[in-house]
Amino acid sequence: MILNAGMLSSGGVDMEYIRLEDVWKTYRTKNVTATPLRGLNMNVDKGELVVVLGPSGEGKTTLLRIIAGLLRQDKGHVYLRGELVDDMPPKDRRVAMVFQSYAIYPFMNVYDNIAFPLRLAHRPKDEIDREVRRVAEMLRISDILQKKPSELSGGQKQRVAIAKALVKGADILLMDEPMANLDAQVRVFAREELKQLHRQLGTTIVYVTHDQVEALSLATKLAVLHDGVIQDFGDPMEVYRRPKNAWVASFVGNPPMNLFDGVVSGNYIVAKKGKLRVPVPEEYRKLVKEGQEVIFGFRPEDIRVGEGELSGTVSMVERVGAYTVIHLDMGDGQLLRVVYPSLSTVNRGDRVSFSVPAEAVSLYDPSTGNNLEQRR
Repeated sequence: MILNAGMLSSGGVDMEYIRLEDVWKTYRTKNVTATPLRGLNMNVDKGELVVVLGPSGEGKTTLLRIIAGLLRQDKGHVYLRGELVDDMPPKDRRVAMVFQSYAIYPFMNVYDNIAFPLRLAHRPKDEIDREVRRVAEMLRISDILQKKPSELSGGQKQRVAIAKALVKGADILLMDEPMANLDAQVRVFAREELKQLHRQLGTTIVYVTHDQVEALSLATKLAVLHDGVIQDFGDPMEVYRRPKNAWVASFVGNPPMNLFDGVVSGNYIVAKKGKLRVPVPEEYRKLVKEGQEVIFGFRPEDIRVGEGELSGTVSMVERVGAYTVIHLDMGDGQLLRVVYPSLSTVNRGDRVSFSVPAEAVSLYDPSTGNNLEQRR
């Protein structure tokens, strides 16, 4: 299930602004050895906002620190703007990191926070003032330069952190879950702020998160990290609709894709357990043969409730506001997730009929987990 994200990038070689080539990183302590990155490949084109999505502990922060030069990879190479930077110190990479805490000093006002990196570099006073006001105007925070961080909203703090990065001349921003500490409602506005900023500035951003809503709503390209490699890479909705492998299908989406073991029988795939069968999609018909074992999957929201010959018994109901997730018992312990209208009345024990449209079905190889029809 290992994919080379570099091979999947949409841009040409001359557009690659960040390239990670066969990058490995191992941490060794007295009792534990962990290898979060295992031959990772990824290309980021200039001006993209690439979100790296993955479970906690999968090496997302390690990836950022290697790009920034704060960590040295054990094997492989890092290229920035077409230049090999393996031996280049962090201060010369023109890369800046934005953390969960935003690294804003609470005792300084916004002006002094932005000016701080330039003062450390002993820049002339008039140059510092000119640069602070330039980035403040660019980020539309000129009116809050005299405020303290305690007086700022989450989105304003994010802009101040980005201003500190830009004032140092960084044109690559690495963002390590910067919205993790924000309340859910504030996070929505902060995400929109960041999207607008990215469109305005065109800065190249690599943003890591374990939050799927954040990833799908922010990314111009989505990279899914697991087992030390990029499992899938591309347009966020392409990754969502046609995952490259079964692991991505099981991880991306809330609720995730329904996945079952099945066998091809005529124009249908029949589940090995239970009474579920779905049509073979047109695009897969030349890729499968009679009796072939496959993993088949479809999104819970693609199921057409109240029509068709299939049916199951409601075993659990999860009301989550905008929609309801019901779990249908298909027999032999097979459970099927269905997204149901939030205002509909459905209870445990009800019998629900449904159908699965052929265009919603994806097929995977049981031995590799890979989608039988790879995206272009």
